[in-house]
Amino acid sequence: MKKFLFFLSIFTLFSCEKDEYIPLDSEVQLTNENLNKSTSSPSDLDIKLLNKLDSVTDGIGPSFFILPNSDDYANIPQDPLNPITHKKVELGKLLFHETATGGNPKTASNLATYSCASCHHAAAGFSAGTRQGIGEGGIGFGVKGEGRVFNNIIPVADIDIQPIRSPTILNVAYQDVMLWNGQFGGTGTNAGTEANWTNIPENFIGFQGVEVQALKGQDVHRLLVNKQFAKDFDYKKMFNKAFPDVPKEERYTRETAGLAIAAYERTVLPNQSPWQRWLKGDYNALTNKEKKGARMFFGKAKCFRCHTGPALNDKNFYALGMGDFDDSTEAVVPDDNGFPNVKRGRGGFTKKPRDYYKFKTPTIYNLVDNGVFGHGGTFTSVRDIVEYKLNGIPENNEVPQEQLHRLFTNVQELTENQINNLVLFIENGLRDPNLMRYVPDQINSGNCFPNSDPTSQVDLGCS
Repeated sequence: MKKFLFFLSIFTLFSCEKDEYIPLDSEVQLTNENLNKSTSSPSDLDIKLLNKLDSVTDGIGPSFFILPNSDDYANIPQDPLNPITHKKVELGKLLFHETATGGNPKTASNLATYSCASCHHAAAGFSAGTRQGIGEGGIGFGVKGEGRVFNNIIPVADIDIQPIRSPTILNVAYQDVMLWNGQFGGTGTNAGTEANWTNIPENFIGFQGVEVQALKGQDVHRLLVNKQFAKDFDYKKMFNKAFPDVPKEERYTRETAGLAIAAYERTVLPNQSPWQRWLKGDYNALTNKEKKGARMFFGKAKCFRCHTGPALNDKNFYALGMGDFDDSTEAVVPDDNGFPNVKRGRGGFTKKPRDYYKFKTPTIYNLVDNGVFGHGGTFTSVRDIVEYKLNGIPENNEVPQEQLHRLFTNVQELTENQINNLVLFIENGLRDPNLMRYVPDQINSGNCFPNSDPTSQVDLGCS
């Protein structure tokens, strides 16, 4: 590890796309070339929306919200310790979906049946598609991940289940810390939290959150990448091309795999959504109702106060009183002493009471594909969560009233029609229909993916 870190410091001194995804009937496959062409003139409604964007960005306007193309590495936020390269992205794309990485299971029969993409797949907008993500010990997939359930013949204690809803990897390039509580990441937002990094040595190296999660996730989720893996599944050449300056004895490792996965994740951007097309001058990309919804988003509904910038998220944490997991048929609360800290959100990490029950602002692109919403997965439609935020009545009685963010209880009343338009904008305007471009046609092992248990193989048609 020390040699690897030495390589990183030297390297930075010298360096300044099978799960089923079902598009809406009206959607077409798009290319970056035609996305960048203006195909219409602005209407009065467009001009009003453009003026609104000018007012909320101090005159910057649409460019403030535009995402770069996924191969425009120079304009994608990245970790200086892990510069994005095409070869890293190619390798990371495969490793992210490769079920052969599931090489350290607690139950031998689960070997090579799960991957990073088990809980973050394109069919669900790179979330899990279920209330609770399941890695090892899950079976099935369904159509959009909604069919993944616990394998009842395995003890619950041996199943890799998440204590909080699996967030999307869309737009993670615009986060410097990761997880709902932001504990992963050793720069920026986490400056001053060093006392709480005891079990996160990667933070001390100075990696940003995306890289830290890609490294820690391999340990937590029982993945295994090493020289034998690279040899057995024909990844050695790809590692060689992605990390030519890393000594060979350190080239096929958890560390290089994590950096490749993180580089790939940073390129997974919903830049073909109708909203992004509209921002680039295609004024026919949004319907009139969606444009009216966008005006609500950036106006009366005040959504933009937290959901801003290219990723439509800020780097802050808020208490909105949403519910947590409970023991039910849809979720299992882990039987350990860590769950109280999970429920406290940012405060569970910082140990500061003022941070209790605060959770990171999520991106809301492709939200409709997720299927479940809120950090505890307690909402089942976009409209439900919009109305919850507008009504300002907390569902979690554990959250003190004084802890709730002022915007949660300070939103002007919207009419039914205005809410309908707002929901249409979020569901349709912010939905990239072509996320399958980030999924490989096949993986080197030849396995089924994102899961390869027998039930998933049937669901995915690759048995």
